[in-house]
Amino acid sequence: MLNHSIQPTPALTQAPVLETERLVLRGYRPDDLAEFAAMHRDPKFYRYLGGQPISREESWRRILTQQGHWTLMGFGYWAVEEKSTGKFIGSVGFADFNRDIKPSISGVPEIGWVLAPRVHGMGYATEAVRAVLAWGNRHFQTKETVCIIDSDNVPSLRVAQKFGYQEVARTTYKEQPIVILARPQEADTLG
Repeated sequence: MLNHSIQPTPALTQAPVLETERLVLRGYRPDDLAEFAAMHRDPKFYRYLGGQPISREESWRRILTQQGHWTLMGFGYWAVEEKSTGKFIGSVGFADFNRDIKPSISGVPEIGWVLAPRVHGMGYATEAVRAVLAWGNRHFQTKETVCIIDSDNVPSLRVAQKFGYQEVARTTYKEQPIVILARPQEADTLG
């Protein structure tokens, strides 16, 4: 079912810049903290992410964790910037959080995406996910990736399915119901 064999690219210690038609995916900057923290305090944002806001301090820790993935693993998350405004609007990327979850997804690149509610429904998630999957196809020896999504988060489930992710399990994580989806190695759809 899940091939647990991340082959990182250790030479990468920071996020490379990726550009799409409307977005710039880049490494985090200290000035992203204000928007990142505001996003994580918005009930429309966190309702599918544990149901609780996080503090400014915890927001900063998450930025540092996401940046640290690049140094330790050779992959990680990008800050998503809207080209038309130059503003930080979210995060997208790969991680291996060694989650305490059954079935285990440790060792498989886990893609994730979160965007500020003010840009929901604009197609930015699809655009950003397409760009990072293309990057992953070039950099991971295994093409299999996974994602976990709250079972009620229909928009994110649709984005995942667009890219060939298929449900492999329904379980709980931190007492919340989630769906584990995998994108098989042979999936070549980029939405």
